[in-house]
Amino acid sequence: MTDARTLNAWRRWGYRLLPGDLYSYILHMRPAEWPIMAGHTLLGYVLAVGLRGAGRGEQLGPAILALVLWVVFLNGGTLAINSVFDKDEGDIGYLNAPPALPRYLLPFSLVLLFGGQALAFLLPVGFRIAYAICFVLSILYSVPPFRFKAVAGVDWVINMWGFGTLTPYAAWAATGRPLDTGHGLVLLAFCPLFAGLYPLTQLYQFDEDRRRGDRTLALILGMRASLAVATVSTLLAFGLLAWAMMLLQVGAKGFTLLLPLVLWLAVLVPWLMDFATWSPKQHQRGMYRALAAWAVTDLTVLFVFAT
Repeated sequence: MTDARTLNAWRRWGYRLLPGDLYSYILHMRPAEWPIMAGHTLLGYVLAVGLRGAGRGEQLGPAILALVLWVVFLNGGTLAINSVFDKDEGDIGYLNAPPALPRYLLPFSLVLLFGGQALAFLLPVGFRIAYAICFVLSILYSVPPFRFKAVAGVDWVINMWGFGTLTPYAAWAATGRPLDTGHGLVLLAFCPLFAGLYPLTQLYQFDEDRRRGDRTLALILGMRASLAVATVSTLLAFGLLAWAMMLLQVGAKGFTLLLPLVLWLAVLVPWLMDFATWSPKQHQRGMYRALAAWAVTDLTVLFVFAT
């Protein structure tokens, strides 16, 4: 407990500022992930209103509310309820040295999730539906007897749809703008793109997961098949973006999508060819290169479809 509370200056400051275990509740919402979730959520808003209109207009207020509900209430509540049932003692995603579970973390998590759903009725119907779908997926993902996070393949499907496509769609829906086919394809493309990224995040832990007996997607598929799935999924994602490019008639700037595509292939092809000789550290570096390619993809998509 002492180590968790004094791990760094932020922890020491937080526990001094907030009495008792209040800061532990915040930590189990894993705010370190919020910038990543916020960035991918805002992608949908900027696609809906354009880069020039992103910082002004009557849609800005609903977009900010949608961002808070999606990132803090839905995502934070999901990660907190995940902590309740995982009972991790070691480092977990976006939370090193997690503090002991505070007494009321489960009801706190449910208040966040249900409260976000209630507040979602202040926003257009598309956002309410997206929130409700991800709310249900969150319960199925974390809570026994379902606990689909432990079922390799099902966790993959939940994440590719929930994070990949529904997250940016939620911010689009908050603007009230109807979703046309072209932009729908752009949002849909992030589903197979995340399907490609997901197994890549597990390869550097391949041997450790095998020793622990964990049945991750990468272990079930095997390393070669995981990389093949990642490559095919990425190509499918860019095929959908190319289709959207033609429907939306974006012109010559659409060819800048070749940049992230080349980056993805520069990551995946050598990995697929040489994986058998790579160390866990090399697989981890490959994962970080894939995350960089994702970031470049986001920025390029905005340049092509939001300018």
